[in-house]
Amino acid sequence: MPCSDSSSSISIKINHDEKFISFDYAKITCGREIDGGTGLSKYCAGRDLQEILKLSFDQVTKDLSPKDDESQFILYSEWDALRSAIAQYIGTDDESIDKNRCQITSVDYNDEEIEIAQVILPPKELPKIMPCSLADEKN
Repeated sequence: MPCSDSSSSISIKINHDEKFISFDYAKITCGREIDGGTGLSKYCAGRDLQEILKLSFDQVTKDLSPKDDESQFILYSEWDALRSAIAQYIGTDDESIDKNRCQITSVDYNDEEIEIAQVILPPKELPKIMPCSLADEKN
């Protein structure tokens, strides 16, 4: 499992009707970069932002079928970050989403799309994580 002492960022692209286009998610952990390769961006494409906020992790997991525990953890990280970033951008108050962990760094409007860049703090609740060096020693 990735370490909890990492930073992450997200860049969300939406159209002018606030329909989701795509996102780029980056998290640096233990010298390895995690980058939105789970299919979540494609899965959300064309959806309304409010609809994305209502997607449960169980439904996303069922539909995208991550192949192992690490893939599921990465999918969870992306799903949680995307929902937090959208909630912070549109100002939604939902007790199940911690929008305060996101900080908008820029919003770029152009003729084709709106791009929102944000820095993301770790979620309040994470599965129990141990440093990679200790995990390797146990195996």
